[in-house]
Amino acid sequence: MSKEVWVGFTTILKKEIIRFLRIWSQTLLPSAITMTLYFVIFGHVLGSRVGDMGGFSYMQYIIPGLVMMSIITNAYSNVSSSFFSLKFQHSIDEITISPLPHYVVLWGFVLGGVLRGLFVGIIVTLIALCFTSLHIAHPLLMLAVVILSSALFSLAGFLNGLFAKKFDDISIVPTFVLTPLTYLGGVFYSVALLPPFWHKLSLFNPILYMVSAFRFSVLGVSEVNTVHSIIFIILCVIALYFANLRLLSSGYGIRN
Repeated sequence: MSKEVWVGFTTILKKEIIRFLRIWSQTLLPSAITMTLYFVIFGHVLGSRVGDMGGFSYMQYIIPGLVMMSIITNAYSNVSSSFFSLKFQHSIDEITISPLPHYVVLWGFVLGGVLRGLFVGIIVTLIALCFTSLHIAHPLLMLAVVILSSALFSLAGFLNGLFAKKFDDISIVPTFVLTPLTYLGGVFYSVALLPPFWHKLSLFNPILYMVSAFRFSVLGVSEVNTVHSIIFIILCVIALYFANLRLLSSGYGIRN
Protein backbone atom coordinates (compact mmCIF):
# COMPACT_ATOMS: atom_id res chain seq x y z
CA MET A 1 0.00 0.00 0.00
CA SER A 2 1.47 3.34 -1.06
CA LYS A 3 1.77 6.29 1.27
CA GLU A 4 -1.04 8.17 -0.49
CA VAL A 5 -3.39 5.20 -0.25
CA TRP A 6 -2.49 4.68 3.41
CA VAL A 7 -3.22 8.35 4.18
CA GLY A 8 -6.60 8.07 2.44
CA PHE A 9 -7.47 4.90 4.36
CA THR A 10 -6.50 6.31 7.76
CA THR A 11 -8.38 9.54 7.01
CA ILE A 12 -11.63 7.65 6.36
CA LEU A 13 -11.08 5.48 9.43
CA LYS A 14 -10.29 8.45 11.69
CA LYS A 15 -13.39 10.24 10.42
CA GLU A 16 -15.53 7.24 11.32
CA ILE A 17 -14.00 6.92 14.80
CA ILE A 18 -14.31 10.63 15.57
CA ARG A 19 -17.90 10.55 14.31
CA PHE A 20 -19.18 7.91 16.73
CA LEU A 21 -17.07 9.17 19.64
CA ARG A 22 -18.26 12.76 19.16
CA ILE A 23 -21.91 11.72 19.40
CA TRP A 24 -21.29 9.08 22.11
CA SER A 25 -24.64 9.88 23.72
CA GLN A 26 -26.31 8.51 20.58
CA THR A 27 -23.87 5.75 19.62
CA LEU A 28 -22.50 4.29 22.87
CA LEU A 29 -24.76 5.32 25.75
CA PRO A 30 -28.07 3.82 24.46
CA SER A 31 -26.54 0.32 24.28
CA ALA A 32 -25.22 0.65 27.83
CA ILE A 33 -28.66 1.67 29.16
CA THR A 34 -30.56 -0.94 27.14
CA MET A 35 -28.27 -3.80 28.15
CA THR A 36 -28.43 -2.76 31.81
CA LEU A 37 -32.22 -3.05 31.63
CA TYR A 38 -31.90 -6.46 29.99
CA PHE A 39 -29.57 -7.65 32.75
CA VAL A 40 -31.91 -6.40 35.47
CA ILE A 41 -35.18 -7.64 33.94
CA PHE A 42 -34.12 -10.88 32.27
CA GLY A 43 -31.11 -11.72 34.40
CA HIS A 44 -32.38 -11.00 37.89
CA VAL A 45 -36.16 -10.86 37.73
CA LEU A 46 -36.79 -13.71 35.26
CA GLY A 47 -33.49 -15.52 35.76
CA SER A 48 -34.34 -16.47 39.35
CA ARG A 49 -37.43 -18.30 38.06
CA VAL A 50 -35.85 -19.86 34.98
CA GLY A 51 -32.99 -21.44 36.89
CA ASP A 52 -29.83 -22.85 35.35
CA MET A 53 -29.38 -23.24 31.61
CA GLY A 54 -26.60 -25.18 29.96
CA GLY A 55 -24.90 -25.68 33.33
CA PHE A 56 -24.73 -21.94 34.05
CA SER A 57 -26.97 -19.43 35.77
CA TYR A 58 -29.45 -17.80 33.45
CA MET A 59 -27.65 -14.46 33.83
CA GLN A 60 -24.33 -15.98 32.74
CA TYR A 61 -26.01 -17.81 29.87
CA ILE A 62 -27.61 -14.75 28.29
CA ILE A 63 -24.61 -12.40 28.69
CA PRO A 64 -22.73 -13.67 25.56
CA GLY A 65 -25.91 -13.34 23.50
CA LEU A 66 -26.62 -9.82 24.72
CA VAL A 67 -23.02 -8.73 24.12
CA MET A 68 -23.11 -10.14 20.59
CA MET A 69 -26.49 -8.52 19.95
CA SER A 70 -25.13 -5.10 20.90
CA ILE A 71 -22.00 -5.61 18.78
CA ILE A 72 -23.72 -6.57 15.54
CA THR A 73 -26.49 -3.94 15.79
CA ASN A 74 -23.98 -1.15 16.43
CA ALA A 75 -21.57 -2.28 13.70
CA TYR A 76 -24.46 -2.42 11.24
CA SER A 77 -26.03 0.92 12.11
CA ASN A 78 -22.67 2.73 12.21
CA VAL A 79 -21.79 1.95 8.60
CA SER A 80 -25.28 2.19 7.10
CA SER A 81 -26.02 5.59 8.66
CA SER A 82 -22.54 7.02 8.05
CA PHE A 83 -22.35 5.99 4.39
CA PHE A 84 -25.89 7.09 3.58
CA SER A 85 -25.28 10.46 5.26
CA LEU A 86 -22.37 11.03 2.88
CA LYS A 87 -24.59 10.05 -0.04
CA PHE A 88 -27.34 12.40 1.13
CA GLN A 89 -24.88 15.29 1.50
CA HIS A 90 -23.16 14.36 -1.81
CA SER A 91 -19.87 14.22 0.10
CA ILE A 92 -19.32 10.68 -1.14
CA ASP A 93 -18.60 12.12 -4.62
CA GLU A 94 -15.33 13.56 -3.33
CA ILE A 95 -14.25 10.09 -2.19
CA THR A 96 -15.35 8.20 -5.30
CA ILE A 97 -13.58 10.55 -7.72
CA SER A 98 -10.38 10.40 -5.70
CA PRO A 99 -7.61 8.00 -6.81
CA LEU A 100 -8.25 5.78 -3.78
CA PRO A 101 -8.92 2.13 -4.68
CA HIS A 102 -12.48 1.08 -3.95
CA TYR A 103 -11.37 -1.61 -1.51
CA VAL A 104 -9.65 1.06 0.60
CA VAL A 105 -12.86 3.10 0.79
CA LEU A 106 -14.85 -0.02 1.69
CA TRP A 107 -12.54 -1.16 4.47
CA GLY A 108 -12.25 2.34 5.86
CA PHE A 109 -15.99 2.34 6.57
CA VAL A 110 -16.07 -1.32 7.61
CA LEU A 111 -13.27 -1.00 10.16
CA GLY A 112 -15.04 2.04 11.59
CA GLY A 113 -18.06 -0.18 12.20
CA VAL A 114 -15.88 -2.93 13.66
CA LEU A 115 -14.30 -0.51 16.13
CA ARG A 116 -17.67 0.82 17.25
CA GLY A 117 -18.80 -2.78 17.75
CA LEU A 118 -15.68 -3.45 19.86
CA PHE A 119 -16.24 -0.29 21.92
CA VAL A 120 -19.84 -1.22 22.65
CA GLY A 121 -18.91 -4.86 23.32
CA ILE A 122 -16.36 -3.79 25.94
CA ILE A 123 -18.83 -1.41 27.59
CA VAL A 124 -21.60 -4.03 27.76
CA THR A 125 -19.18 -6.67 29.09
CA LEU A 126 -18.01 -4.34 31.87
CA ILE A 127 -21.64 -3.68 32.79
CA ALA A 128 -22.34 -7.42 32.80
CA LEU A 129 -19.48 -7.98 35.27
CA CYS A 130 -21.37 -5.76 37.72
CA PHE A 131 -24.14 -8.37 37.80
CA THR A 132 -22.24 -11.66 37.71
CA SER A 133 -18.79 -13.19 37.27
CA LEU A 134 -17.44 -14.58 34.01
CA HIS A 135 -14.45 -16.74 33.17
CA ILE A 136 -13.55 -16.46 29.49
CA ALA A 137 -12.97 -19.98 28.19
CA HIS A 138 -11.25 -19.08 24.89
CA PRO A 139 -10.10 -15.41 24.77
CA LEU A 140 -8.51 -15.54 21.30
CA LEU A 141 -11.54 -17.25 19.81
CA MET A 142 -13.76 -14.66 21.46
CA LEU A 143 -11.81 -11.83 19.83
CA ALA A 144 -11.91 -13.58 16.44
CA VAL A 145 -15.68 -14.10 16.63
CA VAL A 146 -16.25 -10.47 17.62
CA ILE A 147 -14.11 -9.11 14.76
CA LEU A 148 -15.60 -11.45 12.15
CA SER A 149 -19.20 -10.85 13.24
CA SER A 150 -18.82 -7.07 13.44
CA ALA A 151 -17.06 -7.08 10.04
CA LEU A 152 -19.93 -9.11 8.58
CA PHE A 153 -22.58 -6.70 9.80
CA SER A 154 -20.50 -3.68 8.89
CA LEU A 155 -20.42 -5.01 5.34
CA ALA A 156 -24.17 -5.63 5.52
CA GLY A 157 -24.64 -2.05 6.72
CA PHE A 158 -22.56 -0.78 3.79
CA LEU A 159 -24.76 -2.76 1.41
CA ASN A 160 -27.84 -1.22 3.00
CA GLY A 161 -26.27 2.23 2.60
CA LEU A 162 -25.68 1.59 -1.11
CA PHE A 163 -29.27 0.53 -1.75
CA ALA A 164 -30.92 3.14 0.49
CA LYS A 165 -32.54 6.06 -1.30
CA LYS A 166 -33.92 7.86 1.78
CA PHE A 167 -33.27 7.84 5.51
CA ASP A 168 -36.24 5.54 6.15
CA ASP A 169 -34.54 2.85 4.06
CA ILE A 170 -31.66 2.45 6.52
CA SER A 171 -34.07 1.68 9.38
CA ILE A 172 -36.19 -0.91 7.58
CA VAL A 173 -33.64 -3.74 7.73
CA PRO A 174 -32.68 -3.28 11.42
CA THR A 175 -36.35 -3.04 12.43
CA PHE A 176 -37.95 -5.77 10.35
CA VAL A 177 -35.04 -8.16 9.71
CA LEU A 178 -32.12 -7.69 12.09
CA THR A 179 -34.08 -7.32 15.34
CA PRO A 180 -36.37 -10.38 14.82
CA LEU A 181 -33.43 -12.55 13.75
CA THR A 182 -31.47 -11.42 16.81
CA TYR A 183 -34.25 -12.21 19.26
CA LEU A 184 -34.81 -15.58 17.57
CA GLY A 185 -31.08 -16.36 17.46
CA GLY A 186 -30.75 -18.03 20.86
CA VAL A 187 -29.87 -14.88 22.79
CA PHE A 188 -32.36 -15.49 25.62
CA TYR A 189 -32.81 -19.24 25.40
CA SER A 190 -31.35 -22.50 24.23
CA VAL A 191 -32.70 -23.58 20.85
CA ALA A 192 -32.52 -27.16 22.16
CA LEU A 193 -35.64 -26.31 24.21
CA LEU A 194 -37.66 -25.60 21.06
CA PRO A 195 -40.00 -28.15 19.44
CA PRO A 196 -38.33 -30.13 16.60
CA PHE A 197 -39.84 -28.01 13.79
CA TRP A 198 -38.83 -24.66 15.31
CA HIS A 199 -35.42 -26.03 16.25
CA LYS A 200 -34.72 -26.98 12.64
CA LEU A 201 -36.07 -23.63 11.44
CA SER A 202 -33.72 -21.82 13.84
CA LEU A 203 -30.75 -23.45 12.12
CA PHE A 204 -31.43 -21.20 9.11
CA ASN A 205 -30.94 -18.10 11.26
CA PRO A 206 -27.38 -16.81 10.62
CA ILE A 207 -27.25 -14.92 13.92
CA LEU A 208 -27.64 -18.21 15.80
CA TYR A 209 -24.19 -19.27 14.58
CA MET A 210 -22.58 -16.04 15.76
CA VAL A 211 -24.24 -16.14 19.17
CA SER A 212 -23.40 -19.83 19.54
CA ALA A 213 -19.74 -19.35 18.59
CA PHE A 214 -19.41 -16.37 20.93
CA ARG A 215 -21.11 -18.27 23.78
CA PHE A 216 -18.67 -21.13 23.28
CA SER A 217 -15.69 -18.74 23.41
CA VAL A 218 -16.98 -17.28 26.69
CA LEU A 219 -18.65 -20.19 28.50
CA GLY A 220 -17.31 -23.21 26.64
CA VAL A 221 -20.79 -24.44 25.63
CA SER A 222 -22.34 -24.34 22.19
CA GLU A 223 -25.50 -25.50 20.46
CA VAL A 224 -23.95 -25.47 16.98
CA ASN A 225 -20.60 -26.86 15.90
CA THR A 226 -18.18 -23.97 16.49
CA VAL A 227 -15.94 -24.81 13.53
CA HIS A 228 -18.96 -24.80 11.23
CA SER A 229 -20.06 -21.47 12.73
CA ILE A 230 -16.67 -19.84 12.09
CA ILE A 231 -16.54 -21.16 8.52
CA PHE A 232 -20.07 -19.87 7.91
CA ILE A 233 -19.21 -16.39 9.20
CA ILE A 234 -16.02 -16.23 7.10
CA LEU A 235 -17.86 -17.29 3.94
CA CYS A 236 -20.52 -14.62 4.57
CA VAL A 237 -17.83 -11.97 5.08
CA ILE A 238 -16.14 -12.93 1.79
CA ALA A 239 -19.45 -12.96 -0.12
CA LEU A 240 -20.55 -9.57 1.20
CA TYR A 241 -17.10 -8.07 0.68
CA PHE A 242 -17.01 -8.90 -3.03
CA ALA A 243 -20.69 -7.94 -3.49
CA ASN A 244 -20.04 -4.52 -1.95
CA LEU A 245 -16.81 -4.07 -3.88
CA ARG A 246 -18.50 -4.85 -7.18
CA LEU A 247 -21.41 -2.48 -6.50
CA LEU A 248 -19.09 0.27 -5.30
CA SER A 249 -16.88 -0.10 -8.39
CA SER A 250 -19.93 0.12 -10.66
CA GLY A 251 -21.16 3.24 -8.87
CA TYR A 252 -24.47 1.61 -7.91
CA GLY A 253 -26.43 3.75 -5.49
CA ILE A 254 -23.99 6.62 -5.92
CA ARG A 255 -24.16 7.72 -9.56
CA ASN A 256 -27.77 6.77 -10.14
